[in-house]
Amino acid sequence: MRADRLVSLVLLLRQHGRLSATALARELEVSTRTVLRDIDALSAAGVPVYAERGRHGGFALLPGFRTELTGLNHDEALALLVAGSRRGAQAFGLGSALASAMLKVVDALPEGQRDTAAGAVQRLLIDPEIDLLSRRQAAEEVPDAVVAEVRRAVFAGHRLRIHYAAVDQAPYWRTVDPIGLVTVRDQGYLLATRSGADRTYRLSRVLAAEELDEPAQRPDRVDLNRAWQERSTRFRTGGDQVAVLVRVDPARRDELAGTALAVLAEEAEADGRLRLEVTFQDSRHAEWALWQLATNAEALAPQWLRTSLRNRATTIATRYAK
Repeated sequence: MRADRLVSLVLLLRQHGRLSATALARELEVSTRTVLRDIDALSAAGVPVYAERGRHGGFALLPGFRTELTGLNHDEALALLVAGSRRGAQAFGLGSALASAMLKVVDALPEGQRDTAAGAVQRLLIDPEIDLLSRRQAAEEVPDAVVAEVRRAVFAGHRLRIHYAAVDQAPYWRTVDPIGLVTVRDQGYLLATRSGADRTYRLSRVLAAEELDEPAQRPDRVDLNRAWQERSTRFRTGGDQVAVLVRVDPARRDELAGTALAVLAEEAEADGRLRLEVTFQDSRHAEWALWQLATNAEALAPQWLRTSLRNRATTIATRYAK
């Protein structure tokens, strides 16, 4: 890990010319003390890095210094393969590898192209952490050690023990045969089988993982897209789902449909509103979805949902009436 960091440090200095210890620490996600130790290590190894004092000082390389530092390691190459989505790399625990790989890719470009690329990057911002309303995007946090262990088992074709916390259940260890990894809207999933039955595990709920030496019981080739579609279909049509009859403002129709698992029926009413029959994962999902739409939607059935929404609204109204 330190060798990769030293390479990244040199590449950062090559591309930016001069950077302070604080800026380097931020880019490398380490402390300034670690950066200073790394600078000493580079100097001892013969890399011509020097310090410039003063308000605008920092560390820099002697002009013209160049070395072969562009070889990609396994994780960096893998990160580039999923780089179509920066958050996809984050979901699979490859965020730092992606940053390191991109440094090496830029450094490998001819000088003229490197300058052009650096200028172009300044004009692009992909997937910022907040939207126009300053709402922070809710990316799931998965410990690097956990997702790295899951990744290794998936790629090596080994069985995997996971300490998993399912919804409304106490976490416990289970042994699975991993098939592949999927990321959807910043959420990572492990597709696996357990005792021959299909299982889908959310990575953020994996508390610990252990790759086993046993080979996984799985086919040599897999169509992940098809496997995901099949599991998605089973998820929408099984379990403790609830069907809800809703009257909704046409302007909020897509929002409702996007939140629901499926739209079973739809018709227009005389007043211009739409009447939809939709399904939700469970009662909590249904209540949450309808509450988000406020007066733009009305649950017509079942009665328990109407009662639950009324009680919630009454509680809020009573609190603000004081």
